[in-house]
Amino acid sequence: MTDPLHNPFKAALRHKQSQIGLWLGLADSYCAEVCAGAGFDWLLIDGEHAPNDVRSTLAIVQALAAYPVFPVVRPPVGEVHLVKQYLDLGVQNLLIPMIDTPEQARQMVAATRYPPQGVRGVGSALARASRWNAVPDYLHRANEEICLLVQAETKLALDNLDEILAVEGVDGVFIGPADLSASLGHLGNPGHSDVVQAIEGAISRIVAAGKAAGILSADEKLSRRYLELGATFVAVGVDTTLLARGARALAQSFKASGQPAQKEPSGPY
Repeated sequence: MTDPLHNPFKAALRHKQSQIGLWLGLADSYCAEVCAGAGFDWLLIDGEHAPNDVRSTLAIVQALAAYPVFPVVRPPVGEVHLVKQYLDLGVQNLLIPMIDTPEQARQMVAATRYPPQGVRGVGSALARASRWNAVPDYLHRANEEICLLVQAETKLALDNLDEILAVEGVDGVFIGPADLSASLGHLGNPGHSDVVQAIEGAISRIVAAGKAAGILSADEKLSRRYLELGATFVAVGVDTTLLARGARALAQSFKASGQPAQKEPSGPY
């Protein structure tokens, strides 16, 4: 019988097995289910820049449960009360945005752990995570199966990267290329040499610290380069972008005959 608490995504990252993912920004469980059968290892349910809330995240997690794909949830902000709600939904993989300091990282570790290791509230009788107290020893085993990933996406975060990596309970660090490029003075240009150099340096430091490195890039050449450097959770596209570009291209193929093709806007996604 499969252990309901075992987290294969966390185990894969621990064993340095590359996990290829897709960003979900359409905020719809039906669309998420389409992507669930595409063959990706993990899908990111975005609550920071997509209109997802706790209820819509629950619906998407439920839709993905029937597929061999690992949900990772990004809340809108790293707040203890939000983390508690997502964990009680049964989310085991969290990606917390805008972590700039080791103090912030430690607060998020505490938010994902039951006392005495942390401050997570005990409400397993109401929680999908424990199958409403049907999972044996849930309270005693839940901590070890949570995968906490934090985002380093500012110059300050890179300055503090070694200290963030030293925080026990942080399983990996995700480099946010869009915000990082803005923080480094190259808004909208994550392919700038300064940004790429900063990203490559950060990935090397993360890997050297024994933690998982992650990133999102729709540029296939850059994504493959980051994988070669040792990044293990790499998202290679966004559902909203795939739909928007595909829809525009189809319309243009019928309505813009003989006219120059519309240039797609630049950016990391």
